[in-house]
Amino acid sequence: MEATQGTTAPRAPPRLPSIEDDPAWTLARRDTPLLERVNESLLTLADGFVGTRGSVDITRPGSSPAVFVSGVYTSREMPVLLQGPQWAVLDLVAADSLRCVLDMRTGALSTEQSGAGGTVRSFRFVSIARPGCTVLLAEGPPDMVDAGDALRAPWAQPGVTVRTDYDGGLTCMTVTGSTGDAIVVAASQRTIDSVGDPPARIIERIAAYAASTSDPERDRADPSAVAAVSATAAGSVLATAMRDVARAADLGFEQLWDEHRSLWAARWDGAAISIDGDPAIEFGARFATFHLLASVGSRGEAAVGARGLSGSGYGGHVFWDADVFMLPALVAVNPAGARAMLEYRIRRLDAARRIASNHGRDGARFPWESAHDGDDVTPREYRDLDGHIVPICTGELEEHIVADVAWAAWQYAEWSGDSDFLRGPGVRLITETARYWESRVRFDAAGQAHIDNVIGPDEYHESVDDNAFTNVMARWNLRAAADLVDDLGASAGTPDQVNNWRRVADTLVDGFDPVTGRYEQFAGFSALEPLLISELTDTPVAADLLLGPDRVKAAQVIKQADVVMLHHMVPDDVEPGSLSPNLDYYLPRTAHGSSLSPAIHASLLARAGRPDEARELLALACRVDLDDVTNMTGGGLHVATMGGVWQALVFGFAGVRANAGVLTVDPSLPSAWAQLDVRLRYRGCRLRLIITPDEIDVRTNGQILMRFGAGPARGSVKHTLLPSGGVFVRRESDWKRKPS
Repeated sequence: MEATQGTTAPRAPPRLPSIEDDPAWTLARRDTPLLERVNESLLTLADGFVGTRGSVDITRPGSSPAVFVSGVYTSREMPVLLQGPQWAVLDLVAADSLRCVLDMRTGALSTEQSGAGGTVRSFRFVSIARPGCTVLLAEGPPDMVDAGDALRAPWAQPGVTVRTDYDGGLTCMTVTGSTGDAIVVAASQRTIDSVGDPPARIIERIAAYAASTSDPERDRADPSAVAAVSATAAGSVLATAMRDVARAADLGFEQLWDEHRSLWAARWDGAAISIDGDPAIEFGARFATFHLLASVGSRGEAAVGARGLSGSGYGGHVFWDADVFMLPALVAVNPAGARAMLEYRIRRLDAARRIASNHGRDGARFPWESAHDGDDVTPREYRDLDGHIVPICTGELEEHIVADVAWAAWQYAEWSGDSDFLRGPGVRLITETARYWESRVRFDAAGQAHIDNVIGPDEYHESVDDNAFTNVMARWNLRAAADLVDDLGASAGTPDQVNNWRRVADTLVDGFDPVTGRYEQFAGFSALEPLLISELTDTPVAADLLLGPDRVKAAQVIKQADVVMLHHMVPDDVEPGSLSPNLDYYLPRTAHGSSLSPAIHASLLARAGRPDEARELLALACRVDLDDVTNMTGGGLHVATMGGVWQALVFGFAGVRANAGVLTVDPSLPSAWAQLDVRLRYRGCRLRLIITPDEIDVRTNGQILMRFGAGPARGSVKHTLLPSGGVFVRRESDWKRKPS
């Protein structure tokens, strides 16, 4: 007997797929109440548009089920990601045992719950072939499983309304925030009861998610029109969702599953990383790449928060994490996703100009935390463990994000080869941010330029002057803008502007000491208490909690990579030979109090010829979420850390660098690694690098100009053509690696 809720005609019941229990590609979790929220984050499924935490099919105390849609927030004043209707909840009899398996190869989650009455199995995926389409299939004894409502209302959020409708057998739900933005869902469901031995119940549920988002510029100009315009837009979007779910339901589970897993196979074909000799790091790399690919959509704009679509940590706000840690990885495996991330910044350039103007500056100042409309939504204070109100200064002082956004745009253009982007919206990002720095500097009596009162990536020290990271990135931004205007001509800027940008860049102090070969992190850092955190405790550690914020501010203790980050982002803009001296000095002083820090240090240690030491920090970065190292994974995955893992492997251990149309490969493998195999894209060409201690095997389907390092493994370079492709690889035998 079949009960249908939707438009699907009766047909044969679908069969529940089985996941191959391959420990190299699957993450299995058993019922552990204390880790319930952590597991929900780890098992998240997403398509870059909609993300669903990996909660079990039955709502339980201690769980935190949630569905998020990219870029949809509750409000403007204190925005957090809006929670959408839940599509993966069933009415089940409580089970005695539970096992969930995430298959990273196909982007699917399988759950098995067993009790005295039998076993209920379920299978779900969020289709990457049809963004916004979610699919659930469940099977079990009729007295243990019931479909219940196809959609369940999300947990209550202040100022959020929920409306449920039924139309043509479809269940429809609209969740609307105070901005007028809404998440709209239409769901089709059918239940099939078989009379076999034993009897079984099969539930097939398909839902289509859509978003109705307002135009922040229009709303700012006419706030009174928001409600009316939003209501009309939500109605139109609902009609689209109803159409999409009807089409998906007509296709049925098997066809939806086939197209979804085929696309995941294609994704992995262009993004897989394999490591012979280190299964733990290999698994961590796959886990990181899987969630990176799942967290970013490829159409329109992608507002990628610090936890992606896996949790509500940091409210889903967009930080520098997206531009610096995620985008460089995405542009090499999913260029369209990287372009969508930049589109988020481009559409908020006017807001960045207003922020700069409000600070008495020219150009554009991007906010430290942003959400719906590009305004700064950084909290102003928090209450500490003793109940004291502590001000939060990052929104006001962490200005390096201005150059970070420009750098991300440059990275996208370099890796993708998208010259139209640089001639169009890219030039505006890079020149408007340069104009900001031009107006931000202070000149002293000797004509030297300074940037006062900032916070660098090391957030333990606030209101410092001449932070080396901020100053060097601003210098890079100014020179990049000048070079770009020179290339594009007068339409992009005036000769006077270009000359002044170069003058400011040339006079910006950077704190470099040619005697020691080190950059002083900020003016006065050398005079602080010379405290080596590595001699006090194991890292990672929250040094401000261990030692107290006052002592940390007065000591040479660093939260995360700061000075050394420059060698990762702009290696050609720091002094040659300065990597090793700065690593040696700052690494023992770094607490790795941010999850972003270990992977960057791993990348740089590999580049400095210390791959075995680098491997230990890479292992830590890989386990940040898998082992809940920071005790924060329950609030969502650290997707920027995952971008850092990818960068460490490709930019650090594989030694890949892109500059001016030339791809450099200069690997440095740990002693335990027999082979590193990475797949990526460069300027429209697919590229595979198979690196061993003795050989680099280059496989590409296009023409790429490459350069190889001079280390011990560079004596043999093999070039292989992929089908229907040519290759242009040039070995520059006289090129030598710069000393570290």
